[in-house]
Amino acid sequence: MPDAAPLLSVEDLGVSITGPSGAFPVLDRVSFAVARGQVTALVGESGSGKTLSALAVMGLLPGAAQVTSGRIGFDGAAFDPAQPRALRPLRGDRIAMIFQEPATSLNPVLTVGEQIAEVLVRHRGLSWADGAREAVRLLDRVGIPDAARRATQYIHQMSGGMRQRVMIASAIGCRPALLVADEPTTALDVTIQAQILDLIRDLQAEMGMGVLLITHDLGVVAEVADRAAVMYAGRIVEEGPAAGILKRPLMPYTRGLLRSLPRPDAASRLVAIPGMVPDLRSVPSGCAFRTRCPHAIEACAAAVPALEPASRGHAVRCIRWRELPADTEAAAPEAGVRPQDRPILTVR
Repeated sequence: MPDAAPLLSVEDLGVSITGPSGAFPVLDRVSFAVARGQVTALVGESGSGKTLSALAVMGLLPGAAQVTSGRIGFDGAAFDPAQPRALRPLRGDRIAMIFQEPATSLNPVLTVGEQIAEVLVRHRGLSWADGAREAVRLLDRVGIPDAARRATQYIHQMSGGMRQRVMIASAIGCRPALLVADEPTTALDVTIQAQILDLIRDLQAEMGMGVLLITHDLGVVAEVADRAAVMYAGRIVEEGPAAGILKRPLMPYTRGLLRSLPRPDAASRLVAIPGMVPDLRSVPSGCAFRTRCPHAIEACAAAVPALEPASRGHAVRCIRWRELPADTEAAAPEAGVRPQDRPILTVR
């Protein structure tokens, strides 16, 4: 069972970005937590603020971004996200991150073994010789065959799935308490995606890590997450146990995400949420989702809805959630059922 106190807590995180026309907010009072030994997913379309939230936790915000508010708690210690230097000793050691695209995140001029060993030398004090041996062991642990030979290769000599495994090996080398995984399977085909998710889940259980998973795919949430926080236009719009959100989504945006999932047994065309995520320089007044919401009324434009409790541990940011009928088409995807499990085309 996870400890009562969360491993990671993010409270009222606010971030703005300075552009040619001045500063504008991109995260608005974002709060979430990750328990020890559990997976919390940040979910939403591209541009919702998921990755920026993760980068703020890591102290890796780009230069144009400024933290305007908030507190971060990690393993009993408090940190000011506006002072990222305090997180530097933890980064790569107690907190590790798997980036979305390993081809641009790994160093092309160092061998795979050198890159993994560098983390071990820096944070665990190993010699380079011991670090090289441990790098081979880690590559073998994440499922790379012929690990000793692969450790001498460069990243361009590996497939996309193997590159992601290399990044995972580098991330777990110091046995971190918290693993941040930013869209770790987006660029992979469905078979490799399933293998990487299984690997992350196995490592999380083996090491007792907390995992912050960034994803746009609620199917992935159904596979691995214990809790989920749905983001839209820089705000949390629904948060709670993943199973509860997937079984009974309350926010119209969450319902739209679920309805847009491809289903192996569906004969109808894909359902898409109309419109686009708003430009964060000109977010609509009131509920930011109202311009795309089929249930929006005039009152939705009056003020930003509060994130209010709907049931035990489940909160929603919508003034109409109590009166909306249940959406049977926005049912949870079945955990463990992946598109490749049911053929839609057979050739003989």
